[in-house]
Amino acid sequence: MTEKKKLYIIDTNVLVYDPKALFSFDNSWLGLPINVLEELDQLKEETSDRGRNARAVIRSLDELRTQGSLREGISLSNGGTLQVLFPDTELPTTKMLKEKSPDNEILLIALSFKQKGYPVEFITKDLNARVKANALEIVAVDYLKGRVSEDKFYHGWVKATAPSIQLKGEFPEALHEVKEQHDLKKNEFILLENQNNPFVYRVFRYLGGKKFKEAVQPKFSWPLEARNPQQLMALDLLLDKEIKLVTLFGPAGTGKTFLALLAGLHQVLIEDEYQKMLISRPVVPLGRDIGFLPGDIQEKLHSWMLPIHDNIEFIVHQAAMENHLKSVVSEDDYGQKHSKHGRRESHRRHIAGELGQVEQLMHRGKLSLEAITYMRGRSIPYQYILIDEVQNLTPHEVKTLITRVGEGSKIILAGDPYQIDSPYLDFSSNGLVVSSERFKGQSIFGSVYLESSERSELSRLASDLL
Repeated sequence: MTEKKKLYIIDTNVLVYDPKALFSFDNSWLGLPINVLEELDQLKEETSDRGRNARAVIRSLDELRTQGSLREGISLSNGGTLQVLFPDTELPTTKMLKEKSPDNEILLIALSFKQKGYPVEFITKDLNARVKANALEIVAVDYLKGRVSEDKFYHGWVKATAPSIQLKGEFPEALHEVKEQHDLKKNEFILLENQNNPFVYRVFRYLGGKKFKEAVQPKFSWPLEARNPQQLMALDLLLDKEIKLVTLFGPAGTGKTFLALLAGLHQVLIEDEYQKMLISRPVVPLGRDIGFLPGDIQEKLHSWMLPIHDNIEFIVHQAAMENHLKSVVSEDDYGQKHSKHGRRESHRRHIAGELGQVEQLMHRGKLSLEAITYMRGRSIPYQYILIDEVQNLTPHEVKTLITRVGEGSKIILAGDPYQIDSPYLDFSSNGLVVSSERFKGQSIFGSVYLESSERSELSRLASDLL
């Protein structure tokens, strides 16, 4: 008896996730339920990535139909065969799932072929569909092409130990040992810790070949610095003018947005490296949306940009406190008599000359808060660009943002891939993780996963316990 060929049945969500999925199964028989075509037809009108991918699949199918009958099966260039499948209403077991839904109808088609003796494998990214398929004794698997594991994604750094004597040298020998043991990418960091005391460490960045660069505490005009090795790595990338794209990962409170703002303000206001800082973040609400916001575009954006306001105000506060302490010490040392009002006015002028509140920076043309919606079609030269909460953007949306970067600009993508608010994205498919995985190893790119919360003890406990 001749063994029947295995049939791979493709779910709609697989094609929406990867519009080229039909061409990813070499020498295989692919079944596309007619219900999938119906769902693609409904999705094609959307202006989102789902709609764009649905239209791409439909165009591919339109090209394939010119080669023969989709119902009978069409040969693909990779040696496979694609066939559109229809329900078999003659099988009594097709009444097992009575609810009329696209998912159930697709499962019934898979079940009908299984009962005819074909080995069937259902490919879907829908977890519940896989559970129902299992209940029907249909083999169901996730579509894993391009998937990034949550525990194996690119962190941007590796850890190693070294004896104290080596840590005192210019370039410890342990660096070359780490290079031989790991497939280091350009601009990947090595955290060398003392064998007996992990709080004694040095950080180096791999530049390719046999070259390494040590990351040291930057000297800001304000009393702020990195609090842990990963923050030191992040600042090293953020302040390097040769690095044009930086991705920062990490849970709440690790300092992603704060470090990017600190480095940006320093390079815009003190070093004049960039004309201004442009900040944007997706408008995806946490929990139930409260509806439309009143006012013009800047008034609408204000609520979404409050984290930016908070971080800049913290930097301003730290700078003001430092200047206040300096003025008090100056009075004590030299016996100068200034009124309280005079000291405060002096502090205010000094801070305004360097920093200022968000509104002041915007008025001076040093800061702009933009809506991602209006970024398409722009070319942005000589600006420091920060896109926050990127885990809520699709790879296509991130591509659109990165391709806006003009001459002399730098773009930073920051976010937490473990906290995704978009219902259509997961850890593996969001734009932040995909961008980091695709760009790793490029000389103008660097990435850092920040693992230690510095916001507060309560914030750290919330990340661990909740």
